[in-house]
Amino acid sequence: MVTPEYNNTIPAALKNTIDWFFDEWAAKPVAFVSYGGMSGGLWAVSHLRHVFTELHAVPVRESLLFHQVWRKFDGDRPRNGEETEVAAKNLLDRLVWWADALRTARAARPYQR
Repeated sequence: MVTPEYNNTIPAALKNTIDWFFDEWAAKPVAFVSYGGMSGGLWAVSHLRHVFTELHAVPVRESLLFHQVWRKFDGDRPRNGEETEVAAKNLLDRLVWWADALRTARAARPYQR
């Protein structure tokens, strides 16, 4: 899930989109990439963790935040490419682990709310 941060939370359009799909989120992993000012979208991610937990999704702990995003990129590439690459790899590795584990669990026993 990629989100900017507006007024210390997520954009209304994103929340509406998440709510539109309800059953699809159950027992699925979710990871977050966010951007914004000083917090880098940390508040938005915090709110999304609660939202997805209520939808029975599994938010992964790792996230990728871009603080003061306008200073962090040179065109379409991050200025600290190596750090960003390591953080992105950790996030994706964790997301894949949870996706495999949850897929196996859902196959063995369908998830019911």
